[in-house]
Amino acid sequence: MNKIASAALMVGCLIVSLTGLAQSEAPPSVRTTEVTPSLFLLQGKGGNVLASVGADGILLIDADYAPYASAYQDALAALVKTGSAPQFVINTHWHGDHTGGNAFWGEQGAVIVAHNNVRQRMSTRQEMKALGNVVEPSPAVALPVVTYADSLALHFNGEDIEVQHFARGHTDGDSVVFFSAANVVHLGDHFFKDAFPFVDIGSGGSVNGYIANIVALLGRVDETTVIIPGHGATQANKADLQRYHDMLVSTSAAVVSKLTQGSSIEDIVAQGLGEQWQSWGQGFINEAKWIATIAASEQVDSAR
Repeated sequence: MNKIASAALMVGCLIVSLTGLAQSEAPPSVRTTEVTPSLFLLQGKGGNVLASVGADGILLIDADYAPYASAYQDALAALVKTGSAPQFVINTHWHGDHTGGNAFWGEQGAVIVAHNNVRQRMSTRQEMKALGNVVEPSPAVALPVVTYADSLALHFNGEDIEVQHFARGHTDGDSVVFFSAANVVHLGDHFFKDAFPFVDIGSGGSVNGYIANIVALLGRVDETTVIIPGHGATQANKADLQRYHDMLVSTSAAVVSKLTQGSSIEDIVAQGLGEQWQSWGQGFINEAKWIATIAASEQVDSAR
């Protein structure tokens, strides 16, 4: 088996965790954490959701899995006196653990906002070739109706909200959402706090592009910025993001160096990435899958 096929096989099994929920799980519930008096971190099963709640209504960043939508409605109802449906839902990218609730909110009149590539991928049949898995097109009510190529601004609940596309990172359609007044930023899946990331190469993602985007983001935040990761139990700060960047650079350089010297992916997995990064393999991606991701991304980038 060649290096890229081996890498694809190792990475592919992750996608199963992004496609749905196990039948035996407990009923959906959502945990609410106040970030500021008007911004709330909502956590169910999938990606972290950030809610802006104020005089203009509700705006959500991401929408978790579909079966969790009613639990989010209950969580929002506990935060507002009337009307728990959001006016806007912004998707940071197209994966189902961030867009699954779109249809639920779209049916209630929410305006769904995302990058052009998110609508394109959601509206067409997507093949996950590593597993032979297929994601069928989403219903029309779940699709973004406001899209953009580079950036978008919304003025809502007293905030100037900037939605900025970051290309070739986690996917080809990722956006980061900045709340200027509050100094809060939702990074979507450009940030898995203290964990190796999932980089979806088949959806236009790239480890090298991902690292470049983190460098750009480090230049956009300061020591007081509250950073919301796409996945992770808590909010974070610039020091957390810098540590994440250091991990990305160190581990990717080590894997590429060993590949250049003729090591196989299996050899690198057997050697490991060192004790420093052992705890980072506790999320979606374990150490072996992260090594395989770096190798597969390097193959694709080299062929560009």
